[in-house]
Amino acid sequence: MSYDFDLFVIGGGSGGVRCARIAAGLGAKVGIAEARFWGGTCVNVGCVPKKLMVMAAEYGNTAADASGFGWGIMPTEHNWQALIEAKNVEIGRLNSIYSRLLAGSGVAEFNAFARFTGPHTLDVGGQIVTAERIVIATGGKPAAPEFPGGEHCIISDDAFFLPERPKRVALLGGGYIAVEFAGVFAGLGSEVDLIMRQTLPLRGFDEDLRTGLAEALTANGVRLHGGSAVVKVTAEGAVKTIHLANGETIQADLVFAALGRTAAVGGLGLESAGVALNDKGAVAVGDLGVTNIAHIYAIGDVTDRLNLTPVAIAEGHSLAEALYGKGPRKWDLDRVATAVFSIPPLATVGLTEDEAATRGPVDIYVSRFTPMRHTLSGRVRKTMMKLVVDQASQRVVGAHMIGEDAPEIIQGLSIAINAGATKGDFDRTVGIHPTAAEEFVTMRTRTRVAGVLAAE
Repeated sequence: MSYDFDLFVIGGGSGGVRCARIAAGLGAKVGIAEARFWGGTCVNVGCVPKKLMVMAAEYGNTAADASGFGWGIMPTEHNWQALIEAKNVEIGRLNSIYSRLLAGSGVAEFNAFARFTGPHTLDVGGQIVTAERIVIATGGKPAAPEFPGGEHCIISDDAFFLPERPKRVALLGGGYIAVEFAGVFAGLGSEVDLIMRQTLPLRGFDEDLRTGLAEALTANGVRLHGGSAVVKVTAEGAVKTIHLANGETIQADLVFAALGRTAAVGGLGLESAGVALNDKGAVAVGDLGVTNIAHIYAIGDVTDRLNLTPVAIAEGHSLAEALYGKGPRKWDLDRVATAVFSIPPLATVGLTEDEAATRGPVDIYVSRFTPMRHTLSGRVRKTMMKLVVDQASQRVVGAHMIGEDAPEIIQGLSIAINAGATKGDFDRTVGIHPTAAEEFVTMRTRTRVAGVLAAE
């Protein structure tokens, strides 16, 4: 059978664009459709604008800290509109880059919503196209609140376009988005309440990181309400009231529901192609993202596995090479580094202490200290660094950090850990002085043992 395209990609986010470009570069005839904005969530309503807003919040801290170094700089009232306008200009620039990259690769672009009408057939904005292979790369979307009064809340997509900064913000949730925006709003001058079901933020992260982040949020003026469940939200004029299961009520000008994300599969017509979903409502996939239909694939957040932009890019690249090249590039997704751009930021790679302890005895090295900058600024801020070392092999199986520059430092350690470096390799490395990063190669005294031996 003759098809319009060798490969058609549904979704113009980072993973979909990478897959389309690599496949086209390898000689495939490729089409791609995007209904909303090129670059997807990360570029438009995710990691990129979020980090710009975190940077804006940190500038206020820097100005306040400058007096400790002899500078007479004090922050003034923040201009929210100026920040949003500057952010919009930068996002527009990135949008155009994605479009130019696709055009330069010879990929056919469709600014339209695509849905399946059959296993090889798509309705793309009213135009019927066929493809030998199809990739679903539609990403995820913010989960809507399900409690009464959810209509009084915003979700993360809305936060990037608020006309003004609210004076009082209540954030619902304890994940990436909630803690990052808690830092943004608090740093720009808002009163912030963080309401979460867990007693500590960032479920699934290392416990020392979670504890350190809770301390940092509190030091930044964020009021934490751990172990709290929202019953409903009511509104009287501009004032919103959050009603908690314990009877407590919290008032705010803005209620921001950051309650996780779900796979964006609505309206895709997956049933017309016979594509199966898993029990989480995401596209079920096997190796290289193949679905239960042999010629249909899914990559990135729509599969709800490891929801990180670089992972989606790696999956898209590998799939294109597997289909049209000499074989897939090898990526190790078992030890992927990740960062949370809280204030201060944290980053992690490899196993948490609890995860490693289930596999056998591990040596734990922990260091906590006040960064050099804040010995003069007077700001209450601690850095925590941690290594998790398999006791039998002495391989470093996890590295965790909260503190300034944590993402930049952990990115470098990620290479060492993925290469199988041992604690001895770390110990033999001469540090750069004076830096925070040198602490990772000077931790000589074991803090504790976890796992089998710890119980003996």
